[in-house]
Amino acid sequence: MIWKQVIDPFNSIALSVLVAAVPILFIFWALIIRKMKGYQASLIATGIAMLIAILVYGMPVKLALLSAAHGALYGLFPICWLVLMAVFLFNLTVKSGQFEIIKHYMASITSDRRLQALLIAFSFGSFLEGTAGFGAPVAITAAMLVGLGFNPLYASGICLIANTAPVAFGSIGIPITVASQVSGIPELPISQMVGRTLPILSVMLPFYLVSIIAGVKKAQEVGPAVLVSGISFAFLQYFSSNFLGPALPDVIAGLGSIVCLMVFLRFWKPKTIWRFANEPAATLNTDISYTNGQLLRAWSPFLVLTIMVIAWGIQPIKDALNTAGMTQFEFPGLHNAIQGEDGTLLAKVFKLNYLSAAGTAILIAALIAIPLVGLTYSEGLSVCGATVNQLKFPILTIASVLAFAYILNDSGITLTLADVLANTGILFPFFAPVLGWLGVFITGSDTSANALFSKLQYATAQSIGVDPVVTVGANISGGVVGKMISPQSIAVAAAAGNLVGKESELFRFTVKHSFIMLFFICLIVLAQAYALKWLIPTYEMLGSQKAAVSPDVTKGYTYLVVLAVILAALAVTILTTAKTKKETPDLAN
Repeated sequence: MIWKQVIDPFNSIALSVLVAAVPILFIFWALIIRKMKGYQASLIATGIAMLIAILVYGMPVKLALLSAAHGALYGLFPICWLVLMAVFLFNLTVKSGQFEIIKHYMASITSDRRLQALLIAFSFGSFLEGTAGFGAPVAITAAMLVGLGFNPLYASGICLIANTAPVAFGSIGIPITVASQVSGIPELPISQMVGRTLPILSVMLPFYLVSIIAGVKKAQEVGPAVLVSGISFAFLQYFSSNFLGPALPDVIAGLGSIVCLMVFLRFWKPKTIWRFANEPAATLNTDISYTNGQLLRAWSPFLVLTIMVIAWGIQPIKDALNTAGMTQFEFPGLHNAIQGEDGTLLAKVFKLNYLSAAGTAILIAALIAIPLVGLTYSEGLSVCGATVNQLKFPILTIASVLAFAYILNDSGITLTLADVLANTGILFPFFAPVLGWLGVFITGSDTSANALFSKLQYATAQSIGVDPVVTVGANISGGVVGKMISPQSIAVAAAAGNLVGKESELFRFTVKHSFIMLFFICLIVLAQAYALKWLIPTYEMLGSQKAAVSPDVTKGYTYLVVLAVILAALAVTILTTAKTKKETPDLAN
């Protein structure tokens, strides 16, 4: 049996939109007003969405249940798999005592909370978004900030907000690749369009972040550092997105801004060191000093993590890993059982890429790191068990949030909301980012939002005489500011920041900032569409057919051998320096 999606079930788009918006409005009400726990709000919202899908949109009960199951399965893998491994890696560092050395090192650079947030949440988080994506940046950076002594709410909240700037180019540019495939516009002009929008946000984001943490006056005190961080990031993001393509802007901008800020802080220090209220003054015990070998060992989990996520983002390695370890199957009873309004059957294929998943890369990094940080594998197993117990409610939350998203999409509820925005005429460029924002809020992924709406953005722009690359780029740019309030992202940040059960507090912390940034991007896109047309890149559409290229598995295996050699050399170096330190304890005194 094939069921066809309905976009306007009441034959009155106004009434249909009111009903379609109920599950989303419930999420806002439950988290902002009712202050529900994340898993409770998401489970109830899933139930509401299912009832509307069945009773209003006419979706068969079987398909609704299967759609929810499909979403929950995707929530467990790869999303929960990645979050679990990211927190596991961090917990290993804490358990071994190496994180104390990292904290001392960070304090030696700066013990100012404002500047630590820029280094870790903004710059390092961008680097992780560019390499791993899918929740890893927020999970790792929030855990690091909490470990450094940050207030958990601020740690998680600012990591979510900081993650806006790099999301468009996350996971080696996958969101833009998907937008290109769906819309037919080549990757480079989309990258250029986004790269002429987001750097405006990026240059202001460091000051915005610090103002949230400490207030505007305290942000002005570190103005020079804020400028170095924001300008270096924005310039590198602009340059790489416009001239190198969508794969590397986050990696280049993230690393570049870290280097620029660290170099700058060698020559400039704030007049006063800012800490949270009621937090003890920063103290750096000058009697304690660590050798380069000890620092290398302490940072080794994150060095290995960096190497692994970069390697896992290289296409030949992905191809080799998928060839050796990927299972995919058509979801029983759901695959090709739903017909879109355009007549196409919706393929529902679940891919279990257990080797190429980012979570697997982090697991391997953790397994390598266990002996490097001085733990035994039995101790590592104990830490893993504790991590699973720590994340049991976030896992439930993420699974139910993805079930919610899949029901909205498969039933046509999402398309009802999109249809209204697409009929705003000449004002559509202003609302185009809202469509991307909505897509990311529902799905938790800029990639998924682009898959949903890029074709709609393209067709609507053509109908009103606006260059489609503006609105397709707007879908991506608007989506990035929806990430910070997506229930999926909230659940990940709460898990990493020890805020399980307090998701509503985190949602209330970020929601106003999401709307402020969305309005700002809407104005930019509207100006690009009509007043700043010189910003629009020239391009030719992709051909209707692309030659199929077989994956170069041999090259991938070669790269894996090189990776193994690099990791082995790093491990030997770390273990050798650690052993030398143990054998000569008096030399350090």
